[in-house]
Amino acid sequence: MRDRLRALYPDCAVELLTLTTRGDQILDRTLSKVGGKGLFVKELETALLDGRADLAVHSLKDVPVDLQSPFELCAVLERADPRDAFVSNQYAALADLPAGAVVGTSSLRRESQIRQRYPQLVVKPLRGNLDTRLGKLDNGDYAAIVLAAAGLQRLGLAARIRSLLDPVDCLPAAGQGALGIEIRNDRDDLRHWLAPLACAGTTACVVAERAVSRALGGSCQVPLAAYAELGGNTLTLRALVASPDGARMIRCQHDGPADQAAAIGQAAAQDLLSNGAAAILAELLDPPTS
Repeated sequence: MRDRLRALYPDCAVELLTLTTRGDQILDRTLSKVGGKGLFVKELETALLDGRADLAVHSLKDVPVDLQSPFELCAVLERADPRDAFVSNQYAALADLPAGAVVGTSSLRRESQIRQRYPQLVVKPLRGNLDTRLGKLDNGDYAAIVLAAAGLQRLGLAARIRSLLDPVDCLPAAGQGALGIEIRNDRDDLRHWLAPLACAGTTACVVAERAVSRALGGSCQVPLAAYAELGGNTLTLRALVASPDGARMIRCQHDGPADQAAAIGQAAAQDLLSNGAAAILAELLDPPTS
């Protein structure tokens, strides 16, 4: 990002402010139990408010869909690889793992899809930064781990990827692989300067995907996936809601013009709700008390 800004504006000084978020610090519990995706943006938003930072760059899949004033997502960059990556020191793919093998993931979305497709495997939570997660794999805590491919690739760790999961087998999270730039909504100057970085095609896809999450109250408590692709001007959106054990999985697909991305996402969400997702969401977001 710094290099792209310097290329666009050679006379502009670009400085990096590195921050650690609560999502990075809490490693002994899953995100669904400690506050969800908002844990990855609060410290960055504080820096925007107090003037230490002019803009924040996020992995879009970690950004809540209900950003509130005075913040906005002003640009979505061209998407990198949206797929999930299989990482193992012994095996080449999920299908190669023996019964009882332990697979680590930080995502209920991945967990539910792996459990449905490979019920013989044991899926356990995996938290920490990439180095920590890879270290746990290398220490033998897991036979394999599943991570976002884009994160590994951006950090120069693509060589650790043994195989990539086809979206048909493991549908990605809304916004996966895309970077989003957040600013204060009173920074008209930044909105203008950052506009050339935006990718119209990726923006349409993630608008549809995030519309599904927004309509379903998407959070880390819900195994929810939404992934859109563009073919010409036609946007194809696939989405699912599942129970964490993968026993119930509601899927849908909707197509339409790219300029109707938000409406396509809303229609997909309603389709999921009408076909059984409402019951799953009710159980996960408002569980019965004993």
